[in-house]
Amino acid sequence: MSFEGFSADALRFLMENKINNSKQWYEDHKDEYRKWVANPFTELVNELGPAMLRIDSQIIIKPTKVISRVRRDTRFTHDKSLYRDNIWIVFLRDKSRMSTSACYWFELGQKGTSYGVGFYGATPQSMTRMRAMIMDNHPAFQFARKCYESQNRFTLGGETYKKSKFPDQPEKLKTWLDRKNIYFDCSETGFNLAFSKELPRVLQEGYMLLKPIYDFLCLIDE
Repeated sequence: MSFEGFSADALRFLMENKINNSKQWYEDHKDEYRKWVANPFTELVNELGPAMLRIDSQIIIKPTKVISRVRRDTRFTHDKSLYRDNIWIVFLRDKSRMSTSACYWFELGQKGTSYGVGFYGATPQSMTRMRAMIMDNHPAFQFARKCYESQNRFTLGGETYKKSKFPDQPEKLKTWLDRKNIYFDCSETGFNLAFSKELPRVLQEGYMLLKPIYDFLCLIDE
């Protein structure tokens, strides 16, 4: 089946599942999860798969590998609630390094959507390599910078140092150099995009636009 868009039922299920916070409630309503959440996300991944492989032949596109679980991992957090009220997909090369690898993502939450490219939490070593490549004006950075500065859909984000480590550099470089983490995000409040069957096309266009940045992030991540 082709992707026809998400619906309010997906958001309702995710919220109710989180509020009930019960494995038994989830098991009793698992058919709803499949119908409103799992199946549409699988259809979305399947439609995006060929485009993602054109971007990077090493990217994982198997739905069960790239769609987040609705059950939370509570081993290392103070919040012990069992379920989340959002869900996402992550396209990357190595799932074992999901938190620290360059990736593309799409997220559906209770307030809207987000998609883009970047790191969830880049390692200090990756960020150090990035700064060195920027200061050397590496060709991959030149392409990434040109890509970012020639568009207005995605915003550069990521935690920054309180005090610039490169005070003498131009502001447009410092916005890259002074990051502890880095990502490029397009967030939309509301659900016009998520509820549209045009979502795969919009994501493909955005992901392809970001390819020079993705290639640069993969290079610093190696």
